[in-house]
Amino acid sequence: MPQEIKPNAVYTTEEAQKLLKISNSTMKRMLKKGLIKANKVGKQYRILGLELLRLLSPAIEKKAVDVYLNLKKKVIEKTSDW
Repeated sequence: MPQEIKPNAVYTTEEAQKLLKISNSTMKRMLKKGLIKANKVGKQYRILGLELLRLLSPAIEKKAVDVYLNLKKKVIEKTSDW
């Protein structure tokens, strides 16, 4: 049975890995690239449940893609005259 992600709960990286069903190396890569926002407490990261839900939301993903494509189009338009 899937575990519910609570928006205001705080998760360790290990808990987040299990919820997202990703490997330790993928978690480290996502943290390093800033794809997952986390706070460092001592030597360990803590991740807010809302951040995990943001990753899993198709609506947010679609919005991010739309923003990226729009920005790409503007860059191409501006640089085409160079």
